[in-house]
Amino acid sequence: MTGAGVVERPRLHLPDEPFGHREAWWSAVLDGTAYDEVLAEVATWLWARWRIVEQAGIDRPAFDAVVAGYRRELWLWLAGERTWEQCCSGLVGRIGRRFPT
Repeated sequence: MTGAGVVERPRLHLPDEPFGHREAWWSAVLDGTAYDEVLAEVATWLWARWRIVEQAGIDRPAFDAVVAGYRRELWLWLAGERTWEQCCSGLVGRIGRRFPT
């Protein structure tokens, strides 16, 4: 907190790449699981690491919407076309732009 009850925007860290999860998520997609279901699992995994966003004004439905809007980049990461750092750092920026001012 700063000043008169103003909440600072959090600085999200880049979590370690979820290698085991990535393989399971990719296998699920290849086995026919709907990509939206896999995205929901990715969002749940990220939410567990970035719960600070809720204190800064982004609730879970809004967070899920941001992750869903990043679906193409997440797909490219799952498929091995993007690195975790490339994908996740872009998502950090996207979430950061949605914090209330």
